[in-house]
Formats: sequence, C-alpha cells, structure tokens
Amino acid sequence: MILMNSKSVGRFNVKEVYEEQSSAINGGYDNISLLPDCILDHILSYLPTKEAVATSVLSKRWKYLWIFVPILNFDDSLLYSSQFEFRHSINVTCFMNFVDKVLLQRDKSNIERFRLSCRVCFSASRVNEWILSAVKQNVQELDLCLFVEEPFVLPACVFDNEILKVIKLEMNCNLHLPPRISIPCLKTLHLRLVTFPNDNNTVQSLFSSCPFLEELAVLDCEWMNLKRISITIPSLKILIIDDLPFCSVDDLRGCEISIDAGNLIFFKYSGYLSNKINIYGHSSSALALINIPTLSGRRREIGHRTVKLFGGLVNVSSLRISSGTIEALFHAEDMMDNLPKFENLTFLELRGEFRKHSIKLLIKLLQRMPKLEFLHFCEGLGQCEDDSGMKLLPDCALSSLKTVDYKNFCGTNTEIWFLRFLLKNAVVLEKMNVYWSKNSLKDPMNQREIKEQLHALPKGSLHCALLITT
Repeated sequence: MILMNSKSVGRFNVKEVYEEQSSAINGGYDNISLLPDCILDHILSYLPTKEAVATSVLSKRWKYLWIFVPILNFDDSLLYSSQFEFRHSINVTCFMNFVDKVLLQRDKSNIERFRLSCRVCFSASRVNEWILSAVKQNVQELDLCLFVEEPFVLPACVFDNEILKVIKLEMNCNLHLPPRISIPCLKTLHLRLVTFPNDNNTVQSLFSSCPFLEELAVLDCEWMNLKRISITIPSLKILIIDDLPFCSVDDLRGCEISIDAGNLIFFKYSGYLSNKINIYGHSSSALALINIPTLSGRRREIGHRTVKLFGGLVNVSSLRISSGTIEALFHAEDMMDNLPKFENLTFLELRGEFRKHSIKLLIKLLQRMPKLEFLHFCEGLGQCEDDSGMKLLPDCALSSLKTVDYKNFCGTNTEIWFLRFLLKNAVVLEKMNVYWSKNSLKDPMNQREIKEQLHALPKGSLHCALLITT
C-alpha cells in the first residue's frame, strides 16, 4: 500500500506525504483515487479512525470517504506524546470533540466494529453516549478498553442486545450487570480485569444468556465475590482462563467454576488454581494448554486441584503443560492414582525444565497415556535428580510412541539414561530428534563423545532414526 503508514500521519502533513508518494509512482499519476469507494473504504478500515479522517485533506475525491468506513477505532493514547501529558485538558477536549464529530458526521449506515480505548475519568457520560451511538447503529463487534478510576456502569443495551456478535471488554473495576441480560447472537466474549459482582445469579445469567457463544476468554478477572458458577454452553469451542490472582498466591478462597461444553476444542488455563476449575465435557479432538507457575505455597492443595482439573481433560487428544504444572502434580503424588487414563491423547508437549522432580514421577504420568505417539520436551529435563536405577516402563513406550523431540540437551547422566530408556523400550519409535543446548556447544570434544554414546545405545525399534543436532 502506498497510501501512508500510521507513523507518517502523526509526524507529517498528510497531504504532503500523499503527494510525495503519488509523485514517486507513474510520474505523479494518482492510481489509488481511481479505485472504487468500497475498496478505499476497506483500506481505510485498517487505519485508526484518527488517521482515516485525516485522509480527507488529500483531495476532493477523499474528502468524505471516511464517513462510510464501517470500522471505528478510537484510542486516546494516540493524542499524547508522553505519560506526563495524558491529563492535559487541551488533549482531552480534543479527543472527546473528535469522537463526537466522527459519530455525528459519519454516514448512518451500520457499524461493523467499534473499538474505544480511553480514560473514563474525563467524562463518563460522554463515553456512555459514544457506546450508545454505536449500539444504535447496530454495531456487531464492540471492543472497549476503559481505564476507570471511579465506579462506572456500561449502558444496559450492551447486555440486552440482539445484534452484537462480539464483545471484548477490558475494564479495571466492578462489572455492573443489568437485571435483564440477553445476547442471543453473541459468538465471542472476552472479559479482562473486571471484578465480578457479589451476585451469583446475575453473573450466571451473563453466561447462560449467550446460547450460541463459541469463544469465551476470562483474563485476569476477579472471581472472589462469587462462590459457585456453572458455565453450560453446548456451542462453546474455545475457552481461555487466565487466572493469575490479584491477591496472595496462598489465598485459595476463590470461586468454584464448573464448565460443561461438549464441543470444546481448545482450552487454555494459566494461573495458580486459586479458583477451583471443574470441566465436565469437551470434544475428543480437543487441545488443552495448562500453565501453572512454579509454586511457592499451598503446594499440596494446589496439587490436588491440578489432579482434579486433569480429571476433566480425559478426552483431549493434545496436551501442552508447563513444568510448574508437572510440579503441581508431583506435590499431589498421593493422588496420582486418581488420574484417569487419557485414552485419546496422542500428543504431549512439556514446557520448562524439570528442576526438582524425578523421572519416576514423569513416567507415572506417561503411564496414563497409552496411545501417546508424539512426546516433545521444549526445555529438556534440566537438573532432574538421577533415577537411573528405576525400571518402571510406561505402556506408551511399548505400543504407540513414534516421535520424540528433545530440546536443550545438556548431556547429563539423567538425560542419557532417559533417552536410553525410550530408545530401548519404544518398539514402534520412528524418530528421535535431540537438540543440543547452547552451553553444550562450548565443549565440542565432550559433545562428540556423548553423541557417539547415544548412537551406540540399543534400540527396540528397527526403524528408529536418531538425529542429534544443534
């Protein structure tokens, strides 16, 4: 695109930029202006509204094009050159007047997407008027990032709406919900930083009033005011919960969240399980990503909650878990026998180093995955304790394991034993890819000796290819 970029608009005269770029092509002949209005409107929709409006100075052809753009994107940070200036009354007035002007002058056709990122403290009533204006023009996607210093209530029509398909709300305050909630066409709901009110029924109504919801993300929200919430959405396909607490990690007095979504194909959880998460349904082809950071307190209780969370993931086909998640499971070793067998699981990825855990417990986890085909170590085993005398053999190594990717290989005795264990007992293994760590490359002689040692290891599979590389 030769029109302009976002940086140029803020620092140069728009018309000068346009004329310079036009003269550089075809001897100054303006090809862009010959494009149909619908294409030019589509191009302008990728720009922040401030820059789209700025194109009106280019020529008569461009003067009114911006009023037909169906996507509005207002961001007050574009007006401020530094944090020190963000409260300057001139800038604030300029931004508010600009939004008023755009909403007043634009064509009254439907708005596809309305994004607003601003500080509500300047004028809460004006912010609500802008949101109401977008709703009146049948906005389909509402994306609000609101910085709040005092209690703020969104217009009730946001939650009682038959048009909205997408709601993305980031707001660092209590989420005040109206008595009536009905969003029958909503497909995507993202909530970030909100604090749920002390009203289980109203919050329950929010999730139950979206019968066709397909994507739900609850990110860094505060659940502490709630005791129990049930999310039963048969249409839900994507669920993301980022549950890192505002308070101490040791405080586990959170909400019990039960999720029943039989068509779920992607589940991502990140947090310390300060809230209890129970999953009762998902697709057999689901991918689950679980990230529990390294624990500092309440390890046993968090470990038990982790085991219960894994109990709800019994049908997943792919699983990616962090080293902190493994640590949490290991702190509940007495409950490992309560883990179900993951009969559909074919892919397992382990992220992070196993600094304080034994391979014995890792193999206990593998025992629960009889159909595992792909095993990926993103960071290797790290400084794992040496269990080279352990003889326990997981079922997956006999029947299903085909590919092992092992990254960050340091050449420790524990690592060599574990790779020997897999090579010897995985009778259908097709390939093992071992990638050296950066530190190991500093000693090429030792690297060569270890490489020869690995290639000399016995293999249970006649067709296994061992690749050791950087």
